[in-house]
Amino acid sequence: MNPADRGPPPFPPGGFSMPPMAGFPPGPPPGFIPPPGMMPGPPGIPFGIPPPGFAFPGQVIGEPTKNGPEVLKNNEEKDGEESKDKKNDWTEHKAPDGRIYYYNTVTKKSLWEKPDELKSPAEKLLSNCPWKEYKSDTGKVYFHNVVTKESRWTIPKELEELKAKIAAEDGSSEDKKPTEDEQSPKENSSSIPMPTGVESVAKSTTPPLGGKSALDQAMAATLAAIASTPPSKSSVDEDSNSNTSMPGRGDESKLSFKDKKELAEAFRNLLKEKDVPSNASWEQAMKLIGSDPRYTQMKHFSDKKQVFNAYKTQRRKEEADEQRLRAKKAKEDLEHFLMTSENMHSSMRYYRCQETFGHLDVWKNVCDSDRREIYEDAVFNLAKREKEEAKAKKKRNMKQLAAILDAMAQIDHRTTWQEAQQMLLDNPNFVNDADLLGMDKEDALIVFEDHIRELEKEEEEEKEKEKKRRKRQQRKNRDAFGMLLNELHEEGKLTSMSLWVELYPIISADLRFSAMLGQSGSTPLDLFKFYVEDLKSRFHDERKIIKEILKEKGFEVEVTTTFEEFATVVCEDRRSATLDAGNVKLTYNALLEKAESREKERVKEDQRRQRKLEAGFKNLLKEYDVDYNSEWSDIREKLQNEEAFRTLSIEADRVRVFKEYQQEMEESCSHHHTRSKKTKKNKKTKKRSRSRSMSPLSPRTLCFLATLLPKKPKSEE
Repeated sequence: MNPADRGPPPFPPGGFSMPPMAGFPPGPPPGFIPPPGMMPGPPGIPFGIPPPGFAFPGQVIGEPTKNGPEVLKNNEEKDGEESKDKKNDWTEHKAPDGRIYYYNTVTKKSLWEKPDELKSPAEKLLSNCPWKEYKSDTGKVYFHNVVTKESRWTIPKELEELKAKIAAEDGSSEDKKPTEDEQSPKENSSSIPMPTGVESVAKSTTPPLGGKSALDQAMAATLAAIASTPPSKSSVDEDSNSNTSMPGRGDESKLSFKDKKELAEAFRNLLKEKDVPSNASWEQAMKLIGSDPRYTQMKHFSDKKQVFNAYKTQRRKEEADEQRLRAKKAKEDLEHFLMTSENMHSSMRYYRCQETFGHLDVWKNVCDSDRREIYEDAVFNLAKREKEEAKAKKKRNMKQLAAILDAMAQIDHRTTWQEAQQMLLDNPNFVNDADLLGMDKEDALIVFEDHIRELEKEEEEEKEKEKKRRKRQQRKNRDAFGMLLNELHEEGKLTSMSLWVELYPIISADLRFSAMLGQSGSTPLDLFKFYVEDLKSRFHDERKIIKEILKEKGFEVEVTTTFEEFATVVCEDRRSATLDAGNVKLTYNALLEKAESREKERVKEDQRRQRKLEAGFKNLLKEYDVDYNSEWSDIREKLQNEEAFRTLSIEADRVRVFKEYQQEMEESCSHHHTRSKKTKKNKKTKKRSRSRSMSPLSPRTLCFLATLLPKKPKSEE
C-alpha cells in the first residue's frame, strides 16, 4: 500500500509532548531584551510563543517550499534510491489550527519540524547553523543564536558565509539544468496547497540567496522546469483543442524562439503587456491574451499554466508594492496638505478636519485609522511649528521695538509708559509695522522697562563720569593751590610762623585761589593750615640740623645775640638751603629763650649768694650790738677785720645792709610799745569783718524756703 494513499494520522492527543515549533526560538535567555520595535506578548505568555489566534508558519523561515523543484533535485542527486525510500516514509499533513506537521508511516512518529530526510542540502546546512532568522511583530528581521541565546539585528558573519556558499551551489546546479528527476507540472499542481497566511509569512521571511529574491528564484526554477519537462499527451491534446477554437493564429509562423525558456519569458511579457491582474483566473486571462500570436507559440497547457501561476505570484507582489507605495504617497500627500493648508491649525479637532477636508481626494485616499494618526502627527508638528514661529515672532518684535526705542531721542530715563505709548503711535516705523501693532502688550512693556533700565544705567554712568571729572578737576585745583603755597614758601613769604591774615591779600589775588572757591572738600584756608602744620612738623628735624651747624661753628646764642647774627651763621652752611625760614626763626627763639633762662638762673644764684652774705653781715652787726643810733664810721673800724665784712666786698652793699639793719631795729622797738593798742583795735576789726562776711541768701534759696512756709487760704487773703 502506498503511504500516500493512507489517511492522515490523528492529531497528536492531549498530553503529547509537542515538538518545538519551527521558525520560532524556544524563548529568550535570562535578561534578554527584545530588539527595538519588537513588542512583547501578552502577560503570562513567554517570549517566542505567539498569542492565541496567531497562525504559525508551517515551515522554517527562509527555507524553500516543499513543492520547489530544487528540493527534489538536490535530494535525488545526493541520496539516490535509498533516500527516496526514507523520504516516502514521511507524509505532510495540516493540523486543525492550520499548522503543518510530518508523520512517519513506519515509526508512527509525528514531528512539527521537517525531518532531515525531507530537507535539501541547503536546509541541512542552515539547520546545523546555530543562528536562526526570525521576524519581529513590526516585520523587521533579526537573528537569534539558539546556543548562546544571543539576539542581534545584523546578520552574523558565519550565517552570511553559509548563505553565500548555498547561493554559489544553487548557481552551479542551475547551469547543469538537471531534468531527469524533476517533478512534472501535474505532480506539482497536485501537492498540498499552502494556506494564504502561511504563504505570506514564508514569502516575507525568506532571505535572499546569492543576491536574488525568492520570487526570482521560483521563476527561474519554473522556467527551467518548463524547458526540461517533456510534454504529455493529454496536455498536448488539451492545448490543441483549445487552440483550434482560438483565432489569430495566422502570424504565429513569424514568431520564433531559441528555446522554451525564451518562449516562457515571451509568454510572461504577454501577460504583463495585457496587464493581467494577480487575482484573475485562467479563463479571465484567456480573454485578454487568447488573440495574441505569442499565446499559441507555447503548445503545452501545463507550461502556460506554470508561467501564468508564476506571473500571478510576481504580479501579486508588484501590486502589493504598488499598493504600499500608493498608500505611502497618499499618507505623505495628506501630511503635506495638513502641514501647508491655511485652514489647518494645531487647535483644530479631527471632526472639524473631517467636515473641512472630507470632500477632497487627498483626505479620502487614506483610511480612517491612518488619517487619525497623520492628523495627530500633523497637529503635534503644527503646534511645535506655531510655537517656534510665535517664539521667533516675539523675538523679532521685541528686537524691532527695542531698536525703535533706541532711535527715539525724546525718550529718557524719566519717560513713563503712557508717554512712551503716545510717542510710539506718532512714530511711522512703529505704525507701519503690522506685527508691532499686534504685539503683546506685556512683551512691549518688558522691552520698554529694559530700555528704561538701560537709560537709567547710562544716566548713572554719566553721573559717575561727571562726578569723577569734577573730582579730578577739584584735585587739579588743589594741586595748583599747593603749587602757589610752594611758590610763596620758596620766596620766603610763607613759613611755619605765617598767618592766614598776613598772606590773604597775596593769595586771594591769584587765580588758583579763585578756582578753589565753591568746590567741595578742603578749602584754601584748610590747605594753608595743612601746609603750615607740615612745615611745623619739620621743626624738630631742622632744629637738629641748625644745632649741628652752630656746634660746628662754635657759636652759642646769648641773651644779647640778634636774629641777624644767628641767621648769618646758619646760612653760611649748605644744609641751610632746605631749611624753612620760620623754623630757623623758631629755633632762634627757642635758643634765645634758653639763654634768657640761663641768665635768670645766674641772676637768681647771685641774688641768693648776695642774700647769704648780707645775712652773715647782719649777724655780725648783731654780735656787736649795733642799734639804730650807731654810726657807720664807728662800727666799720670794729668790723673790718671780720670775715663777714670782707666777704661782702662792695662798700655800698655794706652801708646798705647797715642801714637796713638799723631800720629793722627801730621798727622792732616801735612795734613793742604800741602792741596793746593794736590788739584791741584788731579785735574790733575782726568782729566787724565776721559780721560782714555773712552773705545774703540767694534768690534760689529764698524761693526754696518760701515753698516750705504754709500757704494762707484765699479767704484770708
